[in-house]
Amino acid sequence: MGRTLEFFFDVGSPASYLAWTQLPALAAQTGARLQWRPMLLGGVFQATGNASPATVPAKGAYVFQDLARYARRYGVPLQRNPFFPINTLMLMRAATGYGMHQPDRLQTYLAAVFDAIWVQGLNLGDPSVVGKVLAGVGLDADQVLAWCSDADVKAQLKNTTDEAVRRGVFGAPTCFVGDEMFFGQDRLDFIRAALQDPQA
Repeated sequence: MGRTLEFFFDVGSPASYLAWTQLPALAAQTGARLQWRPMLLGGVFQATGNASPATVPAKGAYVFQDLARYARRYGVPLQRNPFFPINTLMLMRAATGYGMHQPDRLQTYLAAVFDAIWVQGLNLGDPSVVGKVLAGVGLDADQVLAWCSDADVKAQLKNTTDEAVRRGVFGAPTCFVGDEMFFGQDRLDFIRAALQDPQA
């Protein structure tokens, strides 16, 4: 039985998008079980005192250039979103809802949302745009809206975010192999090694 790879992420993070494009193949190659852990990055920032690199213009510009280098290395598209940063509360509640109630459709949802934000450059802070994106891939926007108001879904997202903070998470994406934490989409080699470590 392979080890578990936990992936704490927020769709508003371009680094989370890049990690998402790579982790399924990595998990398959190492025989790991990939566990999707949607969290609210804004909540993590608030709890830890961290902030987006975009709050420092020079750093934000450099970080995105670096992410673009990785996108080219991975062979995946990446465009800077003109509406970044956006409030992802409803988007992450929706991801949580899919994880809880329709896990077989979670990847359809994530693919649509990640593509809309980081490839098409759409404003997913606008509910009408979100609705069009969901309808375009055959997802039920009304069901998503209901989950976003559901007390159990809201509690689950808060609990996952709180758990992430307790475990030392300060940004997205963050992966765990057992108790070992890996921050950023550029730690895939270390994640692979941890999954393959026969002593672990």
